[in-house]
Order: sequence, then structure tokens, then C-alpha cells
Amino acid sequence: MKPNLRQSGPFIGVAGMATTVFLYVWSAFVVRDVVSIVVLPLLWLVLFGLTLAWFSKYPYRVLALPFVATAAWFVAMLA
Repeated sequence: MKPNLRQSGPFIGVAGMATTVFLYVWSAFVVRDVVSIVVLPLLWLVLFGLTLAWFSKYPYRVLALPFVATAAWFVAMLA
């Protein structure tokens, strides 16, 4: 039986965004600067808003958003 990503993809994307929130919260507590306290949580909220907005319309794009959120976090931490 082949999985139907059109139906399960958005749920996987929301779960992925829920796991990335821990990276963003950790960086706000450990790295004390404006980027990690203000900018990164706002970026995560925007990406989570996109996740919810695209939940039904674009199920395949929702799958990519946790990867985008993780990549943005790594770029912000290494910059």
C-alpha cells in the first residue's frame, strides 16, 4: 500500500514544525543576542503561519517548511 502524501503530508509538516520550535527556543535561552531572542522566533512564527495557511492548499509545500526552518536556524547560528 502506497502512502498518500497529499493527505498525510500536511500533518507531517506540522509535526516537523513542532519539532523545530525546540531549536528556536533553545537558541533564545542559550545565545543571548537580538537575532536569537527576537528575529528567530518571529521567523518561526511566520513559517508556522505559512504551514497553517498552506495546510489544505499546498500539502507538498508544507512538507518542505520544516527543512526550511531548520536550514534558516543553522544559517542564523553559524552567521
